[in-house]
Parts: sequence; structure tokens; C-alpha cells
Amino acid sequence: MTTTRPMSLTARFRSLIRGIFSIWLRDREHENPKAVYEQAINERVRQYRELKEAVAGILYMRNKLEAEISERRAEIARVHDDVRRAVRRGQDELSLPLIAHKQALLEELERSEQELEGVRQEAAEAKQNLIRFREEIRGLVREKGRMLATLANATARRRMQEALDGLSVDTEMAALESVREHVARVATEGQLQAEIGDTGLRTRMAEIRKDARLEAAREELSRLKAEFAGKALPEKATEVIVPVAS
Repeated sequence: MTTTRPMSLTARFRSLIRGIFSIWLRDREHENPKAVYEQAINERVRQYRELKEAVAGILYMRNKLEAEISERRAEIARVHDDVRRAVRRGQDELSLPLIAHKQALLEELERSEQELEGVRQEAAEAKQNLIRFREEIRGLVREKGRMLATLANATARRRMQEALDGLSVDTEMAALESVREHVARVATEGQLQAEIGDTGLRTRMAEIRKDARLEAAREELSRLKAEFAGKALPEKATEVIVPVAS
């Protein structure tokens, strides 16, 4: 029977800290997805640069091997011509080392060609990986744009929905009715004030008109009196005195 030893206090504390940090980090990532995408893209770009340098090194090796193979083939052709000339001249002591050298060059050429074939395959695979890596970076950039736009749209909709859910129709209508009643009361008070003001004005106008009529009547009376007084004076002035005969 196997028994498991309980975790020490230090190990439990480390585990708790790791859990708290993981939760905190996850919450920060959810709050700032743009930074997460930027970090992922930057990491891919760094790896792409390293892979690009590696591919450049492989291509350099391929080009170097191709140049060496071309030189060996040219040298083999020259040695082959030397062997033929030595054989024609009957110089066996020269022909044997030339033939051995030629064989060595052929073996080196074969090894170089095999190595070149492997390097070429490696270079082709590395270039394909480089292209895929580049497309992955471009895909991440496009995904970042789409996801951020989707998140912004979803956040706006959620805020709108929360705002709509938080509204109380009864409360809003009650407030609206209260405002309407207040406006109606203010309008009624203004109308009443206008009516009160018009009554006082009409009263003052009536008094003014009454005074005007009285004044006109007094003027008419004075004019008539003056007219009557003017007619009475000429009648006295035209009275004829008849002399009495003596």
C-alpha cells in the first residue's frame, strides 16, 4: 500500500501563487486582447526572422556546393585529358597517379552531389516553411483585425442591451407625465396671469374712456352755453328806440 505525502506549506503556497497569477494573467488578457495578438504576432515575426536567417544559410551552402561541384567536374575533365595524353605517350608512371587522382575526384564529386541533393531538399522544405510562416503571420494580422472588430461590436451591443435592460418603462413614463403636468401648470399660470392683467387693463381703459366722455360733454356744454350767450347779445344791440312826437 502506497501512501502519498501531504504537500508542504511552501509547495502549497507556491501552487496558490501560481493559480492566482494565472487567473490574474487570464483576466488581463481578456481585458486587452489587442496586446495578446500583438505579442503573438511579434513572437511569430521573431521566429520568422530566425528561420529566414537559417534558410539563407542553407541556400549559401547549396550555392557553395554547386560551385564546388562545377570546379570538380572541370578538374576531372582536365585530369582525364592529362591521363589520355600520358597514355598516348606511354608514360605509365605518370598515368597511374593521374588515374588515381581522377578516381579520388570522382568519389569526392559523388559525395558532393549527394550532399547537394540533401541540401537542395532541405532548402526547398525551409523555403516552404518560411512561406507558411509568413502566411501565418499575415493570417494572424487579419484575424486580429476581425476579432477586434467583432469584440468591439459585441461590446457595443452588450452595453446597449445592458442600458436597455436597466431602463424602467413605468418610471420613465411617470417622469414624463410629471413633466407634462408641470408644463401644463406653468402654461395655465401664464394664461391666468394674462387674464388678470387684461381685466385691469380693460378697467383702466373704461375709466379713461368714461373721463373722456365726461370731458367731451363738458366741452359740448360750454360750447352750447357760449353759442347761446352769443345769440342773446345781438338781440339787445338791435333794439330800435322810437322817438315820441312832441
